[in-house]
Amino acid sequence: MDIQTRHPLAKISVFGITQLKPHNPYMIAWWSAVFPGFGHYLLNQYTRATMLTLAEVSLNTMAHINEAMIYSFCGNFERTTLVLEPRWALGYLTIYLIAISDSFRTALYQNKLYHLALFEHRQTPIVKIFPTEIQYIEIKSPILTALYSFFFPGLGQLYNHRYGLAFYAMLWWWIYMSLSKVHHAFIILAHGHLQDSISLLVPHWLLFMPSVMGGSIYHAYRTAIEHNHLFRIEQRRYLTKRYENVKLQIFP
Repeated sequence: MDIQTRHPLAKISVFGITQLKPHNPYMIAWWSAVFPGFGHYLLNQYTRATMLTLAEVSLNTMAHINEAMIYSFCGNFERTTLVLEPRWALGYLTIYLIAISDSFRTALYQNKLYHLALFEHRQTPIVKIFPTEIQYIEIKSPILTALYSFFFPGLGQLYNHRYGLAFYAMLWWWIYMSLSKVHHAFIILAHGHLQDSISLLVPHWLLFMPSVMGGSIYHAYRTAIEHNHLFRIEQRRYLTKRYENVKLQIFP
């Protein structure tokens, strides 16, 4: 085995750029607590992250977790216990805790892999051309990508060339808006009917939306920053290799 390929720093595929990067394990665990799967998205583990988000929505819906949270926020604890489905709630709690602990553990280990990849000093191609797509590492604006995700979750990921995740996020945002009836409620509110707009909302689906919005913004923002960092690393490596034997005289 070629030792130079043991710890690659990044890989460019048709779906985007997947890279090792330093993480704050507590921040990763926090995002997993906000929405199981979000921590794994930040770790670039997209398959398991997607499975965890699907499990979150499915088990939350069957266990009525969001409804129970709303009743508990209002102080109606008796109604909270009545609305919960114990069978599904136990499964939800298990996956919830495992998602947090696994993302925390993985973040710690990926930090080690990141430093090993930097130490091995292996060059990563900056451009990849595929039959259906062209992917490349470039300097991006973190603020702009965060704004894109603020206006519509998924657009920031599209800006970062993470196409699979972008369309997955946009699809689910449409689902949340449709099932929560937030657009209809906003139109009614714009006509001055506050109580009618509130009564139209579906709390179960509405409660997902702040987490999804925040997660999309943060993921897009951090991804843009890490792409910029990767670009500078690869540029420095290339220039060092290209001009290592050049005798540069600054002063005569």
